[in-house]
Amino acid sequence: MNGISAIIFDCDGVLVDSERIYQAVERKFLAEIGLAYELEDYQNRFMGLKSADYLKAIEAESLANGKGALPADFAARLYAECRERLMRDLEGLPGVEAVLRGFDGGRAVASSSALHLLHDKLHKTGLHHHFNPHIYSGEQVERGKPYPDLFLHAAAQLGAAPESCLVVEDAVNGVRAGVAAGMTVWGFVGGGHASPSLEARLREAGAAAVFASHQDIHAALNGS
Repeated sequence: MNGISAIIFDCDGVLVDSERIYQAVERKFLAEIGLAYELEDYQNRFMGLKSADYLKAIEAESLANGKGALPADFAARLYAECRERLMRDLEGLPGVEAVLRGFDGGRAVASSSALHLLHDKLHKTGLHHHFNPHIYSGEQVERGKPYPDLFLHAAAQLGAAPESCLVVEDAVNGVRAGVAAGMTVWGFVGGGHASPSLEARLREAGAAAVFASHQDIHAALNGS
């Protein structure tokens, strides 16, 4: 694709089909403490946040709704169940390797996921070697998505100008981060978590195009 020197991928829901696992576990835990959300509202508000920001937002919601502070062991139990499910059930999304083989520029992963878990997910799905060492976590920057810091960090490590980078994202917060970084952003709705309105919400957030599969991304990158 003319003008694009590097692609920066989100991980969860873009490279690996993990968002459906995260969201099922998270919404179950939240329902147990009296916080219930419609799926689309939950995705729009919380998807793409790094862990620390997510927990702050959820605790603020709990306090505002009169439910009190989060239980002391809430985060530990939540992430333990997420990790157990991920390491048991996680799969990569089809077509990713064809995209990577067909693009000879730089590539990186820039995810809100914890760095150690990000490496684990990429290893489990056989994608780690395609990106290493350019695997970056929201833990490595001061401000997570929807701020641009993580994408700008990834571009700097790749030696790529932000305006020459393409971001592939499945979350409103991630799209906003890519746009704020001055990058071209493509939305992705091919994950198992994608709701019918996700495409419209990604476009509204600033995605220049939205794709339902990596096969479609591969075709767009190669002009077919």
